Parts: sequence; structure tokens; C-alpha cells
Amino acid sequence: MLLIRNFSHQDKSHLIRYLNTPNVTRFLSSRIPSPYTDDDATWWIEQGSKNGIIRAIEVDGEFVGCVGAEPGKFEYAYSAEVGYWLAEPFWGKGYASKALALLIDEVQNTSEIVRLHASVFAGNQASCKVLENCGFISEGKFKKAVYKQGEFYNTHLYAKVIR
Repeated sequence: MLLIRNFSHQDKSHLIRYLNTPNVTRFLSSRIPSPYTDDDATWWIEQGSKNGIIRAIEVDGEFVGCVGAEPGKFEYAYSAEVGYWLAEPFWGKGYASKALALLIDEVQNTSEIVRLHASVFAGNQASCKVLENCGFISEGKFKKAVYKQGEFYNTHLYAKVIR
């Protein structure tokens, strides 16, 4: 059974292990420290995960990843950027799509957010599929929009109007 919930200190060791896995962090923002330390995990659990509607993903009682929506500011206050990641052993099972669908329901029921959007690194076809499974529409491609670890990436913008 899959559910999304608030982060807890019991997630700390999993966060450290999974966020020090190159395949997991390859397409994630470089806002995530590398290497990912005990202090980073503590900060995330106590503060970082409180900045928006950000949830741990749990499958059959085990922490497996994260899904969240970070609201914009000022004139973007009714939009939110969504993001998610899963530990590698849980890839390809539909968990990210299910978690994102649960998050969308929570955003609709607990906020005034009107539009969700996500930026996906070119080459991350699995993430594009997750968004499409949840009704997001491709709105465009940005050439060389991201520079990470010495390499430029094109990005794909997806969005969904939820009300």
C-alpha cells in the first residue's frame, strides 16, 4: 500500500542513503547537497520539508522517496512547482505516479493553488511519463536551461491546471 505523509526522524537514514545514490540524484536539483549528510537530513525533516506541501512516500510501511509542491511567491502565489524522487529499487512500479496523484488531491483539497508545473531534465523520460500519467501537458522545451555538474541540459516544462 502506498501513502504520502509528513517526514519523521525515522526517515533520516533512508534520506542519507538514497540521496547519496548518483542514479537517484542525477536529475534532481543541485539544491540537494552532495554528499548528503546527517545534518542535511535533520534540516530537511525539521525545516525544509515544511516549505510547501511536501510529503514522504511510503510503500508497505517503508520510506521510499519524496513528492512535493512548492508554491510560488507574489504574482505566482497560485502556482506551485511539483517535484518527486524515488529510491532506485522502487523505480518502474508506478509509485511516483500514484504518489503524485495523491499529492494533487491534497493540493486541491487544502490550498488555493490553481496551476501545477514541473521542469524535467531532457533524458529523464521516466519523469515525463509520471507527469503525463497524472494529466500534465507538455508546454515547451527550454534549450540549455540547466547547468549541472559541468553539463548543460535542455528541460521540458509540464503543467496542469487543477481548478
